[in-house]
Amino acid sequence: MTTTHFDNVSVTTKANVYFDGKCVSHGFTLADGTKKSVGVILPATLTFNTGAPEIMECVGGSCDYKLDGSDVWVTSGEGSKFNVPGNAKFQIRVTEGFEAYHYICHFG
Repeated sequence: MTTTHFDNVSVTTKANVYFDGKCVSHGFTLADGTKKSVGVILPATLTFNTGAPEIMECVGGSCDYKLDGSDVWVTSGEGSKFNVPGNAKFQIRVTEGFEAYHYICHFG
């Protein structure tokens, strides 16, 4: 099931803009202190580095992703999630002509 909203959150109003605007996100904190971000990735192939483990949840569009150490691209569409280990790299590819990848990043 795709997450559609969060209640009782504190939102960082200034956006995080990465890769010349190809990735834009906003961080937020739940009432229990859990940190997440919600954002969008436009058509591009981008490489990200993690500190803590992450779960990437697709809430719209789709992407292909490749985890560090793998040569296999895997598709993630609306309602799906994938796990990224901490202290790792991963790539996300959004294909030109398709809807942007809308996501929630669940940290740690």
